Amino acid sequence: MASDELVITDAADGIATVTINRPGKLNALNAAVRQAFMATLERLEADTSVRVVIVTGAGERAFVAGADIAEFETRTALDQFTASRCATVYSAAARFRKPLIAAINGFCLGGGCELALACDIRIASTGARFGQPEVNLGFLPGGGATQRLSRLGGVGQAFKLIYSGEMIGADEALRIGLVEEVVAPDRLMTRARELAASIAKKSPVALQLIKEAIRASLETPLAEGLRLETALLSVAFSSEDKREGVRAFLERRPPVFKGR
Repeated sequence: MASDELVITDAADGIATVTINRPGKLNALNAAVRQAFMATLERLEADTSVRVVIVTGAGERAFVAGADIAEFETRTALDQFTASRCATVYSAAARFRKPLIAAINGFCLGGGCELALACDIRIASTGARFGQPEVNLGFLPGGGATQRLSRLGGVGQAFKLIYSGEMIGADEALRIGLVEEVVAPDRLMTRARELAASIAKKSPVALQLIKEAIRASLETPLAEGLRLETALLSVAFSSEDKREGVRAFLERRPPVFKGR
C-alpha cells in the first residue's frame, strides 16, 4: 500500500490490520480519513477471507489524537447537526459484524478515544494516553463517549474524564475498565495479532452471533437480552460450523470452520 494513503490495510491469515495514516497530524480524524475508514470497514465486512480486524494508528505517537480541530472553526450548528445525522466512524465500528480490536499506541483522545470505545476489545501500550478533552474547547463529546464510557468504566469515571478533560495513562485506563490489556510498546502489535489469530480460528457464524448478543446487552433489559441469546443459540445450531465443531470435538481433532 502507498505510504500516502490515509487508511492502510494489510491482510493475511484471516486478519486485517487497518492503520489510520496521518502520523504528522497524530492521526487526527478529518473528513477524508473518516470516509476512507468507513469505506474500508464496509469492504472488509464483505470480504469472507477476513475474520478479525485490528485498528491502529501510524507511528509511535498516537492511535488517534482526536478530530481535526481546524474543521470546527467555521462549522455551524446546522453543519454539526447534519454531520451527526450521517453515518460516522463510531457507528461503523460499533455495527461492524466481525471482531474488532483496537491496538492503542500513544495519544487516544477525543474522537480517537471514542473510536476505541466503539471497538470490541482494546489493547494499549504502556505509553498510551486517554482522554475526552472536548470540554476544554467549550463543547462535549459527540462520538459516543457520554454513553459508552459510562458503560465501560462506570458513570463516575465518565463524569470525571469528560468533566475534567484530563488525560489518564494506560494503567489507570486498565484499572477503570477502559482497556482490557496493557503491554510494552514493542509488544503491542504482536499481542494484538496473537489475540486476533486465536479468535480467527473460531467459527465466523458463532463470532457474529456472540457480537450481536453482547452488543444488545448494552441496550436491552436482561429478560429481553436472555431471549435474544436463546434465539441466537438456535441460529448457531442450524449452522454447518456447529456440526463441524461437535464432530471435531468427538473425533478429538481441531475443527475447520468455514463460516456457514
